Amino acid sequence: MSADDTSLTPNTPFASRARGPLDVTLEQLRERPVRPGQASYFFHDNHFQHNAVKVLPGEYYVTHENLMLITVLGSCISACLWDGRAGVGGMNHFMLPVGDTTDLSGRYGSYAMELLINEMMKLGARREYMQAKIFGGAQVIHGFTNMNVGERNTDFVREYLRTERIPVVSEDVLDIHPRKVVFFANSGKAMVKRLAHAHKESLAAQEARGNAASVVRATRGGSVDIFGQRRG
Repeated sequence: MSADDTSLTPNTPFASRARGPLDVTLEQLRERPVRPGQASYFFHDNHFQHNAVKVLPGEYYVTHENLMLITVLGSCISACLWDGRAGVGGMNHFMLPVGDTTDLSGRYGSYAMELLINEMMKLGARREYMQAKIFGGAQVIHGFTNMNVGERNTDFVREYLRTERIPVVSEDVLDIHPRKVVFFANSGKAMVKRLAHAHKESLAAQEARGNAASVVRATRGGSVDIFGQRRG
């Protein structure tokens, strides 16, 4: 059974006072203008029977609509932020902590985090009500050990959120496994699955190229549910 076919198990849900879901069609999503760095690959997920957007490396997506955000991570990090009062959620996917100060790219956490927060605030979210779930930072190939990319990314996002006083209510980071993450933006529920890391060199190369669809295909095979359903 492939990674896409297996069920994912939810991690700790955010407490919510969000407004009701706003349904949106794929046609409506695809007709909207795309801002720089915004994810734009919309599809219907057959497993969840839910409309979704795939967030590739360097991209983000923010919405208050009934939409599922999906990404696949190796050493990269995704921060999933949610404001339960506004019912606004968002996800980014960055590759390195910082870059050249002239390079305003979502590939770098310093810009990706600022962009995610600002875009959420445009939809009515407030920084003091935001909560975070963070995922990724794996050492997916042996050659990355000396660079410590996953560890550096993880340290960066933890410190950034601590400085911004945005609490991390759940995380699944580090270790050696790629991850598939699903985030329901208007409810704050996140689901994660660790993927078998066969073809590790291919995974790293594809992640660097931003081809998340190929990453999923390259990691077909065994996977591990790491979160049991919990309440609170």
